Amino acid sequence: MNLLRALVTVSGMTLVSRVLGFVRDFVIARAFGAGMMTDAFFVAFRLPNLLRRLFAEGAFSQAFVPILAEYKNRQGEATARTLIDRSATLLAIVVALVALFGIVAAPLIVYVSAPGFSAHADKFALTVELTRITFPYIFFMALVALAGGILNTWSRFAVPAFTPVLLNLSFIGMALWAAPYFDPPVLALAWAVFLGGVLQLALQLRPLARIGMLPRFDLNLHDPGVRRILKLMAPALLGVSVSQISLLINTIFASFLPSGSVSWLYYADRLMEFPAGLLGVALGTILLPSLAKLHADERREAFSSLLDWGLRLTLLLTLPAALALMLLAVPLIATLFNYGAFSAADVLATRQALVAYGVGLAGLILVKVLAPAFYARQDIKTPVKIALITLAATQAMNLAFILPLQHAGLALSIGLASCLNAVLLYRGLRRRGVYRPQPGWLRFMLKVSVALLVMGGVLWFAAGEAASWLDTDGLARAVRLAGVVAAGAVAYLLTLFALGFRIEDFRRRAAG
Repeated sequence: MNLLRALVTVSGMTLVSRVLGFVRDFVIARAFGAGMMTDAFFVAFRLPNLLRRLFAEGAFSQAFVPILAEYKNRQGEATARTLIDRSATLLAIVVALVALFGIVAAPLIVYVSAPGFSAHADKFALTVELTRITFPYIFFMALVALAGGILNTWSRFAVPAFTPVLLNLSFIGMALWAAPYFDPPVLALAWAVFLGGVLQLALQLRPLARIGMLPRFDLNLHDPGVRRILKLMAPALLGVSVSQISLLINTIFASFLPSGSVSWLYYADRLMEFPAGLLGVALGTILLPSLAKLHADERREAFSSLLDWGLRLTLLLTLPAALALMLLAVPLIATLFNYGAFSAADVLATRQALVAYGVGLAGLILVKVLAPAFYARQDIKTPVKIALITLAATQAMNLAFILPLQHAGLALSIGLASCLNAVLLYRGLRRRGVYRPQPGWLRFMLKVSVALLVMGGVLWFAAGEAASWLDTDGLARAVRLAGVVAAGAVAYLLTLFALGFRIEDFRRRAAG
């Protein structure tokens, strides 16, 4: 399989999900604005969503996929099937218990994750109720992550990439049509999370059955493959969780800031996640199985070359995205969210957070490419050490930035810490001799820099004054924004073409 084509497939499916995600946020912002109800929901949803990224899609996937690839390539599909059955059984039991604990301990969870809410009895009680409804989401999404890992190992990338679309459709449907039937209406969003989890799991079942890998119940705690996965999961849990733990701690800080701060950070984070998911998650998804196979086959030069390809493609696509987010912060936020209860003041407050997040976007996406190089080699300890350093640095920056910059300082600490994380991962790979840069990096970066300057100039002049975006209606904004984005993209691509870049230069075959 051509990895560039696989990247386009995964990114295309992710694009559909992200676009619907913005529709979902538009609907939520229009209906609920940025206030007590949205603060309560975002806090309630953040913890199960964090556990999904941390435990299911994070630690489990990055421990499970390399070992599954090793079993499939070295021992055959029958042995891999046994590993899948036993891993799925244990995972389902554990996450069911976690979900039950979350429902019972919801008041304690809310008090710890948003202690500032305890001063407002109604806000605290609402957040507890929403948390109890959303917490089972972790059960469904853990099994979705397992299914996605299996399908990706069999090079079936499309269905796992499309799956998040169903959550967004659930949000949109519940917010538009079901909210009036709930009291308070924000409860509809919590039930949308539950329904979205059920739908996403259901979508994975038929593709698994088609490749003969639909899991069956088989509890065996002494299986050597399962024990290896558990051994890798313990440090991986911390290694992949730094940004999510930082976001949770930021929520604690933000709960003491003026009302709306949690929501401003949420909407800025949603915009930042668009390129992060479109590029970082997609690249990490297609790279991990191939890197794991190359490591299992002891093809060191091919391993380094594939990683080099991933890093160049990451920078080529991520740097313009980061620049565009910062230059077009107000146009993007105004076009997507400045309706109904979401005011111009909310736009400007969200812009501050988005610009701060944008500083670290390249670092955030590079981490998603560099970390799989460690996980493919079943080296979890190094990313864990780096994660601890990054987490400590994040909190130090939080303390330094929160007073002068308020909520934007919390976003800036996340961005700068992501860059630090990427630098330390890169240095670790170089020191171990795992990655050796291919020739031509200086020329590559000079050409990309020239293209960025051209694109930045076009966006700067085309966007105009920020205030002009707040005085027009939604359709006019959307048409104007599309024109500005198109102009910037054309300028960047034409400059790259003039400097000698061609699509053929980035074609790459998956490890066979």
